[in-house]
Amino acid sequence: MTDYRPSRRILVTGAGSGIGRATAMAFARQGDTIGLLGHTAEELQKVAGEVEQQGGTAEVLVADVSDAEAMSTVITEFSERDGLHIVVVNAGINGVWAPIADLKPDEWDKTMAVNLRGSYLTIHFAVPYLKKSTKSAIIVVSSINGTRTFTSAGASAYAATKAAQVAMVKQLAVELAGDRIRINAVCPGAIETAIENNTVRRDTDSVEVPVEFPEGDIPLTGGKSGKASEVASVVTFLASDAARHVTGSVIFVDGAQSLLR
Repeated sequence: MTDYRPSRRILVTGAGSGIGRATAMAFARQGDTIGLLGHTAEELQKVAGEVEQQGGTAEVLVADVSDAEAMSTVITEFSERDGLHIVVVNAGINGVWAPIADLKPDEWDKTMAVNLRGSYLTIHFAVPYLKKSTKSAIIVVSSINGTRTFTSAGASAYAATKAAQVAMVKQLAVELAGDRIRINAVCPGAIETAIENNTVRRDTDSVEVPVEFPEGDIPLTGGKSGKASEVASVVTFLASDAARHVTGSVIFVDGAQSLLR
């Protein structure tokens, strides 16, 4: 006989692919209701069908995470129905990687808007609803870039946003503790996702420092990238009662990759 656990309502941003999709699948297998938030309706509808097949319930939420009005609308609509218990702040872009003298202000601003403003808006609009639950948690998907490693040539904007996310997590762990809201970060290394397809690299060779890594720069796997599902496993742990005394923590999911760099 297994212990009964009521279905939770979980918001996942950037849910259309990669880590967001894998996280939604992991929660679906636990019978939860997942608000799939992203900017491409067709992509989200496909994930919603997969969530239902895995035993979960899906609600599609179309919004640009950097748009305050849109985020307020979808988070309010989702949360007002039956509450909100868990938030996974995952939406992000690599953006443009270029030497700082060449990186354009609008390129910098775009990365900041999606990665950092998007994180702020998600948490900002979700917290009033999370306060109504007795077991609320926020998990922010950051990166080894900007937190442990600084070897991605031209990635100054991206690294800055990822470092800032970790700082937010630590600051908010104290601020939200009185409301019994836990917040933690996961920092993936190289993971098999499509994010590289949306990365623009411009003249990064000019600022790259040549480094020769041991054979396979991810020690645990001999150089093979991790899987999105492996990040999702850590996210679901942090959202569970098993992590009830864990807040303000940063967990690296990188097979020791960042310890070499």
